[in-house]
Amino acid sequence: MIRTILLIFALTTFPLWNAFSQSADSFFAEADTFFKTYVSNGRVDYKAINDEPEALNNLLLLAKDMNVSPSNAAYYQAFWINAYNLAVIKGIIDNYPTKSPLNIKGFFDKTNYSLGGKQTTLNDLENKLLRAVYPKEARFHFVLVCAGLGCPPIINAAYKPSSLEQQLLRQTTLALNDPNFIKVKGKKVQLSKIFEWYKEDFIHDGNEIEYINKFREDPIPANAKISYYTYDWNLNSK
Repeated sequence: MIRTILLIFALTTFPLWNAFSQSADSFFAEADTFFKTYVSNGRVDYKAINDEPEALNNLLLLAKDMNVSPSNAAYYQAFWINAYNLAVIKGIIDNYPTKSPLNIKGFFDKTNYSLGGKQTTLNDLENKLLRAVYPKEARFHFVLVCAGLGCPPIINAAYKPSSLEQQLLRQTTLALNDPNFIKVKGKKVQLSKIFEWYKEDFIHDGNEIEYINKFREDPIPANAKISYYTYDWNLNSK
């Protein structure tokens, strides 16, 4: 009897899981193709996307009804990271041409996107769907790209569940060793405003310098004086 119940359960749930798996695989594969096509050297070819928006729109349709659970952290995080970066690009395209996301009213906190079965703004996606769910994962800040040049550069690939850990580590390491992102002069260090805006994310196990030094080839002096340089909101356009 128990064996029969288990067999019935497997037969009824497998089609649902298989459909989800195929949808997720399609999303990650098509996102990867999209980023490879329209991103290079940390810049986005907004003009080309604006001229032919079908690939972006189809991707967002795929993402609209995907249902990912925090219990599968790799799938959940990879999906929402890609969704954020795609929604940012969509927000720019819907207002193209523009020189900065800040020139678009409500870009981060008013414009809603249908993603993952939810209606969400960019701010809510970042803060409620990622940071609040994984409060000790500060590496999100080096892969969520807000369309400004002040952000760490967008990569020309999708974030995938199977490679997410390596991708998070690589992008964080690159950012925190970039002399244009972390500006060190002796015992003075200028940090991105990201470290000021989201300070609480970087001090769970110490201070900002201790966090940064986990990834640095050339550690910053522990007693370095911290300041924050002006964020560059100019569009990260090719």
